[in-house]
Amino acid sequence: MAQSLYMAGFLVGSIILGRLSDRFGRRTLLLSSQLLMAVSGTCGAFSSSFPLYCFWRVLSGMAVSGMILNTVCLIIEWIPTKLRMRAVTLCNYCYTFGQLILPGIAYGIPDGRLLFLVLSVPFYIVFLYSWWIPESARWLVMNNKTDVALKQLKRVARMNGKKEEAEEITAAFLKSSMEAELTSNKGTYNAFDLFKTPTVRRITFCIMSIWFSTSFSYYGLAVDLQGFGVNIYLIQLIFGAIDIPAKLVGVCTMSYVGRRFTQCASLILAGLVILINIFVPEDLQAVRVTLAAIGKGSLAASFACCYLHTSEMYPTVIRQTGVGFANTMARVGAIVAPMVRLSGDYLPFIPMIIYGGMAILSGASAFALPETLNTQLPDTVEDVEGRWRSGKAPKADVIPEPGAQIPLVEQRP
Repeated sequence: MAQSLYMAGFLVGSIILGRLSDRFGRRTLLLSSQLLMAVSGTCGAFSSSFPLYCFWRVLSGMAVSGMILNTVCLIIEWIPTKLRMRAVTLCNYCYTFGQLILPGIAYGIPDGRLLFLVLSVPFYIVFLYSWWIPESARWLVMNNKTDVALKQLKRVARMNGKKEEAEEITAAFLKSSMEAELTSNKGTYNAFDLFKTPTVRRITFCIMSIWFSTSFSYYGLAVDLQGFGVNIYLIQLIFGAIDIPAKLVGVCTMSYVGRRFTQCASLILAGLVILINIFVPEDLQAVRVTLAAIGKGSLAASFACCYLHTSEMYPTVIRQTGVGFANTMARVGAIVAPMVRLSGDYLPFIPMIIYGGMAILSGASAFALPETLNTQLPDTVEDVEGRWRSGKAPKADVIPEPGAQIPLVEQRP
């Protein structure tokens, strides 16, 4: 029950915090989520009753959701296009390494309350050093805070050894470089903007299917992997170890082939191996475990692609709203997955058919999404409609991204 409520908090956070981030800023919501995680985790460790513990778990789920959404968005909006994939990959592997370290910490601290406290206290430190993180300059400009954006751009440029370039940029230059985006920016947006226009609506429906199916199949298989017959600490290590090669392959295909191909291939491959496993005899346990591991790894690669591809397709004005809405569908999938698992009590192969079938169908729907490899980030809904309808998205190496004319990092041949 506590874990289900934690996932429910994750879902609520996806709905609320994504929208608030588009209104109040990525950095503000990131800091708020980190503080909420520290406080809720600490209070959860000292809870005097189970209902109170569940309450703090709901808040912890909301906090984790806010941290993930805003971390990815800050990466997407700050890191230059050619280095963006590396930054996202680093974050994905930090998640995996954290999952590998957790069993060791839990094994050394068997007391549940103390473990909860030890895992929560570091977030106070994270909250303090995150004040150093700059707000998204792109978001600042789109919200009529050009002077603040200018200071942030100059600060980052100086940090990267670009002092001369930092002095050359002015507020007038920044406004002129984003004149079209500022002119078309109507100021207020909400979740309904995800469905108002044809191209954004198509993207949203496809994204809903992909995020739901990825999470749905991922957590469905995670339950199945617990049938290894080994202790809980080793299971956690297996979960983390499987993701390492899977994410590496996903990174290579995302970088050199494209986001859309990676999304399609990872989901369809996961669906196929899940369905194949239905026909493998139960006495061939090694084969069944191997196929299940391949499926879980493919879904891990799909998850890694989801965040990057979704963030690159939505415009700045509704980027966090879109990613938050997509994340909501993932949480729904995680909540529904265990329920579908119960249908195996009547016919053992039904859950695997549903998990595999959903993955294949959503993988096929990814073909309808635009490719975003090496393309300029869109800033407005009109920008998305124009570029994807014409099939001519501006390339990052041809047209510089608005607000990024200063080379914020050292360019090497």
